[in-house]
Amino acid sequence: MLFPSKRSIWAVGAILWVLGLAAPRPTEAFTTVAARHGMVVSGEPIASRVGVEILKAGGNAVDAAVAVGFALAVTHPFAGNLGGGGFMLIRLANGRSTFIDYREEAPGAATPTMYLDAHGNIVPGLSTVGALSVGVPGTVAGFALAEKDYGRLGLKAVMQPAIRLAEQGFPVSYWLSRSLKLHAALLSKFSETRRIYLRNGNFYRPGEIFRQPELARTLKMIADRGPQAFYRGPIARQIVATMRKYHGIITLKDLAAYRAIVRKPLRGNFRGYNILTAPSPSSGGVALVEMLNILAPLHLGPPNSYESIHLIAEAMRRAYADRAAYLGDTDFVSVPIAGLISPAYAAKLRQEILHSPPDAPIHAGNPLPFEHPNTTHISVVDSAGNAVSNTFTLNNGYGSGVTVLKAGFLLNDEMDDFTSKPGAPNMYGLIQSQANAIAPRKRPLSCMTPTIVTRSGKLRLVLGSPGGSTIMNTVLQVLLNVLVYKMDIREAVTAPRFHDQWMPDKLYLERWGFSADTVSRLKAAGYKIAFRGPMGECEAIEVDPKTGWKFGAADPRSNGRAVGY
Repeated sequence: MLFPSKRSIWAVGAILWVLGLAAPRPTEAFTTVAARHGMVVSGEPIASRVGVEILKAGGNAVDAAVAVGFALAVTHPFAGNLGGGGFMLIRLANGRSTFIDYREEAPGAATPTMYLDAHGNIVPGLSTVGALSVGVPGTVAGFALAEKDYGRLGLKAVMQPAIRLAEQGFPVSYWLSRSLKLHAALLSKFSETRRIYLRNGNFYRPGEIFRQPELARTLKMIADRGPQAFYRGPIARQIVATMRKYHGIITLKDLAAYRAIVRKPLRGNFRGYNILTAPSPSSGGVALVEMLNILAPLHLGPPNSYESIHLIAEAMRRAYADRAAYLGDTDFVSVPIAGLISPAYAAKLRQEILHSPPDAPIHAGNPLPFEHPNTTHISVVDSAGNAVSNTFTLNNGYGSGVTVLKAGFLLNDEMDDFTSKPGAPNMYGLIQSQANAIAPRKRPLSCMTPTIVTRSGKLRLVLGSPGGSTIMNTVLQVLLNVLVYKMDIREAVTAPRFHDQWMPDKLYLERWGFSADTVSRLKAAGYKIAFRGPMGECEAIEVDPKTGWKFGAADPRSNGRAVGY
């Protein structure tokens, strides 16, 4: 999505304000939102307001996060979903924390070579478009589990706003209208998708009301009957009918066997701060802790200077090289996580950075001696101090492009996150190993990095980001901006970003915010510079440990919004 100017934001916002279609002021996306009680930040304004509605009705942070998640399935079909999956990190006010893994799974009939032709070559598009690219969805199971174990209001209550939005409709934003047009090539491939999201070529215009009666019926079934309706009941049968029509392989048995999994959050430390983040099957948390360990004792220099970019980019390169070599679903393969996040291993990598030229070849390190026996994000903090960091996705924008027949929701294309062929890049250019090979019931490696930061037992930051392979680097840079450079949360989220993922061998810079002198020094040092549009879309909340005030910032690179009360 293009990063619009303030003038265009004002113009569109003013029009919608006059029409009565936009509650927030046009400049609201560019200001830090402060709140005494609760704060919700998500990738879509209406969904953020749903979260605050739930908090005001007596819900806690988990109630609000689940409500926002279901609302995003209605108002933000680019990434919000029922047919995808993700991760939810929860930290309660008493210090207890948990991690709910509702990542998609490979169907029972999946094989390691299912996307290769007879000559062993990847068939273009097979793992990214259509029913064969779909993993067994986890969103409904994950949200239902979170609500049952940690919510206060119950699934039926927190789903009512989403049902209302689907049934009564909501005004199409400029961003949604433009996004649907930009993705018309994918959305037009499947008749149900074309009918619902493109109106068979009569594109939605900003301000028009978008009603989704099939999706409303689906949401009502889940609210009334719970996740069983999705995994064993009428919705499951509709998913399988869709698979049959478009030659997918998900069965009723696959859906009935799916479970959201409760895991322990991954923990790290950085300059006196405690980091709670995503464990396997996410690579994001491991990479984040590894990079923070490398950078912790270093003097980084001014933000976005040559010195800081060099040190941070070299940490990024090494973490991504290790990701490619070692990471996969730990329920299926052995992953040296303790070694990868070991401070001693980080010290070894740090010495490489300090004593090697920037253009020196990078290979995966050896963590074994250090072993011991475009997605959307929601951040929520409630008045009691409970916090949720939730990232969930369809993978590519609008997922596989397939909409479930008579059910009104899109399905993911997460099978592309597996290793289709060792050494071959996926849609995000990520190189992956045999550890992430396709296997029945296995969960594909992810970059999603929901993260919570505390200090001395007090909540400090809640954040996360969509953005494919850029996710963990976005989270890293926002953390450094706050914890090292002492930016406020709005500055930290807005600051220009860079990204290096080892392969391809390029240092990507956003097109704005980097001085010509810095770029020249990076090139002279041997970095292969490539400029690109906005990276990531961080939704973040900062908490003042002394007063308890919450400060929310939605990334101005997109249409997100922070709402508090």
